Amino acid sequence: MLPLLRSAFVALALTGLAACAPSQARPITGVAAPEFTGIDQWINSQPLTMQQLKGKVVLVDFWTYSCINCIHTTPYVKQWYDKYKDQGLVVVGVHTPEYAYERDNKNVREAVRRAGIQYPVAQDNRYATWKAYDNLYWPAFYLVDKSGKIVYTHFGEGDYDKTEAAIKAQLAAP
Repeated sequence: MLPLLRSAFVALALTGLAACAPSQARPITGVAAPEFTGIDQWINSQPLTMQQLKGKVVLVDFWTYSCINCIHTTPYVKQWYDKYKDQGLVVVGVHTPEYAYERDNKNVREAVRRAGIQYPVAQDNRYATWKAYDNLYWPAFYLVDKSGKIVYTHFGEGDYDKTEAAIKAQLAAP
């Protein structure tokens, strides 16, 4: 029985790690960004819609607070928000839980506070926005242009300079 449990645990742990790892998925660009849907709670903001954000550049960041890859990307997202928010960048963190304890609003609020996140966070406990974006990974960035179309995606850690260059290019676009 113990070897069976050990095998099950290892399989579950590897599945979790794979979900946090960068993907080889083909990025989706050129389509209208889906609306935020099925959001349980909004932190640091009133509810937002993509419709009301037209005219702004929006970085949608799918994350969960205990994913190590998400923890590593958060400082970059915070830096971009601080650097570009006055130029028209809106960052929306979509917190989609991997584990049951990450569904608790109190835990999410504490994680947001502890990380010093000032931008809006949508708590997507039912994976409704996650599914609308057809997302599969934590972390995942979807950059939305001023007309509301996804123009850049990145899954996992890394390519921070490339992501920032995409943000700057969209902010400079008419």
